[in-house]
Amino acid sequence: MPRGRSTFNKRQKEQARQQKQRDKLERKSQRKQEGPTDSVDELAELRRHAEEQAALFNLGGNNADHSE
Repeated sequence: MPRGRSTFNKRQKEQARQQKQRDKLERKSQRKQEGPTDSVDELAELRRHAEEQAALFNLGGNNADHSE
């Protein structure tokens, strides 16, 4: 029994959706296995750099207790 074009397109679309979902779950599991990223270290580095720049331009004020 031949299927119509609409049924074929729906089936292809559903298969593509399922494949995207599998890919997404695979990427998510890889991120979990890799562990935490270095974004915290990068943020600390950026904050330190900003403090240095503020000190250079004397914009930080006299109160240096604002860091963490």
